[in-house]
Amino acid sequence: MNLHSIDVACVIAYFMVVLAIGLYFARRRAGTEEYFLAGRRLGWMPIGFSLFASNISGSTLIGLCGAAYVTGISVSNYEWMAAVVLVFFAIFFAPYYIGSKVYTMPEFLERRYQPAVRYYFSLLTIVSNVFVDVAGSLYGGALVVSVLFPEVPLVASALVLALVAGLYTAAGGLSAVVYTDTIQAVIILIGTTAITFIALGEVGSWQAVVDATPSEMLSVVRPYDDPTLPWTGLLTGVPILGFYFWCTNQFIVQRVLGARDLRHARWGALFAGLLKLPVLFVMVFPGLMARQIFPGLENGDTVFPTLIGLLPVGLKGIMLAGLVAAIMSSVDSTLNSASTLVTMDFIKKFRPRTTDEALAWMGRGITVAIMIVSAAWTPAVARWEGLFTYLQTVISYIFPPVVALFIVGLFWRRANGKGGFAGLIAGHSVAILFLITEPDIHFLNIAGILFAISCTTVVIVSLLSSPPSDEQIDQYVYSRSKVQAMTADLPPLPWYQDYRYLAAGLMALTAWLVVANW
Repeated sequence: MNLHSIDVACVIAYFMVVLAIGLYFARRRAGTEEYFLAGRRLGWMPIGFSLFASNISGSTLIGLCGAAYVTGISVSNYEWMAAVVLVFFAIFFAPYYIGSKVYTMPEFLERRYQPAVRYYFSLLTIVSNVFVDVAGSLYGGALVVSVLFPEVPLVASALVLALVAGLYTAAGGLSAVVYTDTIQAVIILIGTTAITFIALGEVGSWQAVVDATPSEMLSVVRPYDDPTLPWTGLLTGVPILGFYFWCTNQFIVQRVLGARDLRHARWGALFAGLLKLPVLFVMVFPGLMARQIFPGLENGDTVFPTLIGLLPVGLKGIMLAGLVAAIMSSVDSTLNSASTLVTMDFIKKFRPRTTDEALAWMGRGITVAIMIVSAAWTPAVARWEGLFTYLQTVISYIFPPVVALFIVGLFWRRANGKGGFAGLIAGHSVAILFLITEPDIHFLNIAGILFAISCTTVVIVSLLSSPPSDEQIDQYVYSRSKVQAMTADLPPLPWYQDYRYLAAGLMALTAWLVVANW
C-alpha cells in the first residue's frame, strides 16, 4: 500500500484533534463524577455515537470483515442481535442503572447481592479489559501498521497506539472519550461506506458477488453442526454475549451512567441499536467482495487493511484515520472503564477518605499502567486462528455466569447474596472443566450451558437460604410502577419521541434485516 503525503496528513490531523480534545477536557477541575461519568450530563446523541464507536473497535472492524471473507455473513448475527438487546436494555435495565446513581456495574451487583459479588465481578472485568478488550484492539491496530510498514515490530505498533489513546483518556476522562468517540463514529461510517461502494465497483455488481459466493455463506442462519455459528448458538450464545456486552459491560454501560436523565439514556441506547443495523452492509459485505478482488489471502484479519488499498489518495488517508479511530475508540473506552473499576471498586472502598481529586489522579495513573500491560500482551492474541474468534471464545467462557446474576437478580425477588455468589462459582467451575477437557461443543453452546448452570444455582441456593432485604428488593428488582414513577415529573412527549414507539420501530427494522438475509 503506497501512502501519499495527503494520506499521512489525514492520519496525523486525526491524532492531533483527539489529543486536543483530551487536553481541553483536562483543563476542568475533575472530581470522580466529572472524570469518570462526564458530570452525568451527556445527551442521547453523543451517548449513541459513543456506544457504537466503542463497540466497532479496530478488532471488531477487522474481525467482521475477515470472518465474512472466510465463513460468510453469519458473523453479522452479533450485530443485529445488538439492536434487540439494546431495546431490552432501554426498557428494563436503564431505569435501574440511572436511578441507582452507581459508578460501576460491580457496584450495582453489590447492592443487589453482597460485597463478595462486587469484588469478584470487578476483578474479572479488569482482567478481561486488559487481556481481551484492549489487547485485541491493539492487535488489530498493529495488523494495520504491519500492512503499511512491515518492518515495524508488532509490540512497538501496539505501544504507540496505546500511548495516544492512553494520553487523551488519562487527561480528559469520560468526557474526552465520548466526544472523540462521536467524531470517530462518523469517520468510521463514512470510511466503511466508501470502501463498500468502491469494492462493489471493482466486482461489478452485487449479483456478481452472489453468483461467485457459495449459498451457505449468504445466510445468517446456519445448520446446528456448523463450525462457525450454529443456529443453536444463535438462539443461546449470541444473545447471552450480547447481554454481557451491552447490559453489564462497564466500558459500554458507563456512557449510559453519564446520561443527564433516563430519557436520554434510553434514546442513546436505541440510537446505538439503529447504528448497528447498517454494519452488515458496510463492514460484512465487503468481506465477501474481497473474496473476488483478493482471492487466496491466508489471514482473514488482513482483509480489511488490504481493502483500504483500493481507495484513492486522500480517501485512503481518511479511511486509515477511520480505522485508527475505531482502534482508539475501543482502547480509550476500555482504559477509562478499567481505571474506573480499580479506582471506585477497590481504592475508594478501602481508602474512603481519599479526596475526589486524588481519586481522579489515581485513575489517570492506572490508565497508563493498564495501557502498558495490554500492549505487552498483544503478541499472545496472534496465536489464535482469528481475532474475532479470540474475542468471542474468551467472553463465552468468562461472562455467562455474570449475565445470569443480572437477569435473575432484576426479575426474581427471591434471589439473594449467597445464591448470587454460588452462581458465579458454579458457572466458572464448569467453565474451567470445559477448558481442561476440551469437549467437542461450540463455544456459543458452551455459553448457553454456563448460563443455565449459573441460573439454576442462583435459584436453588437462594431458596435454601434467607431471602434478601427489603431494600435490595425495592430498589433493584424490576417493577413497572416504580419505573413509571421515575419519569412522572418529566413533561409529556409527542409519540415520535416515546421510547416505546422508537423501540418498536427498531425491532421492525431488525426483523426485516434478518428475514431478508435468512
